[in-house]
Amino acid sequence: MATFFGEVLSVYSRAVEEDDEELDENEEDKEIRRELEEKREVKLHWSPEISESLTSGNQLQCSDLILAVGHNAARFLSVYVLTSENWDAVGHASMWNERSRPETGLTGGESACVFYRYKNNPSVLMCQVTCYVAEDQLFQWTEKVFGCLQRRQLNVTVLSDSSVAEYKTADYLCCSSAPFLRSLHTGAFHGQPVCRSLEQPNIITGLPAAVLNHCEVHRIATVVYQCYSDVTGPDSVTMETFKPALTKLGESIQLDPSPSIDILRKFARTTNIQSNLYI
Repeated sequence: MATFFGEVLSVYSRAVEEDDEELDENEEDKEIRRELEEKREVKLHWSPEISESLTSGNQLQCSDLILAVGHNAARFLSVYVLTSENWDAVGHASMWNERSRPETGLTGGESACVFYRYKNNPSVLMCQVTCYVAEDQLFQWTEKVFGCLQRRQLNVTVLSDSSVAEYKTADYLCCSSAPFLRSLHTGAFHGQPVCRSLEQPNIITGLPAAVLNHCEVHRIATVVYQCYSDVTGPDSVTMETFKPALTKLGESIQLDPSPSIDILRKFARTTNIQSNLYI
């Protein structure tokens, strides 16, 4: 390279070396991305009996799947359904994300995403989800779970929690009647929902929306019941709001009409109003 004074300098080109560095960085980025994808993978853990059946290429015979998403929806099943002891925990899902850390040392029954099977009718499955499922994990969850189930004559009922603050309406006096249910269903659902349809421009999000979209694409009869509540924590009144949704299923699910006070106290949290000045 010549300078302004005519001096020739032996300067080597860095183009090749810079490209090599960029390639190395890209490979490193890809490796980090792969590791992150593996870490965020949704994993299903089934009982030995079900695992053996799935390994053989069979799908679970399922006539009804009841999915409860959120603390009040999940605790509703614990209070009104699981107390009958006619249910076996047959699997759980594990996943990691920013808001749902791995649960080391927990059994399937202690997991935040547990699957149960009805002893009197093994074709009825139930799932409680109290963990957060990230956006990039929603498709994984639906594909893997429904990939284990036969779709013919499958009926899906989703119970979901939501804050009444997210409910949009011109008549805000209706929000004073919270908690209340609203429903959305797929085109394959031919039953009669137990409540009014969710009005526009309201939408459902998260796992209930992912399940509804998946079932719409695959023509699975599905109804989502979203409960709008003005209570942020587990609440016995909010739990009871879900009762009509499962009563509609008839003999497939047997509800405990009047759970004991001890059971309610176990799963419902009493909110104590305290002064801001004194504890």
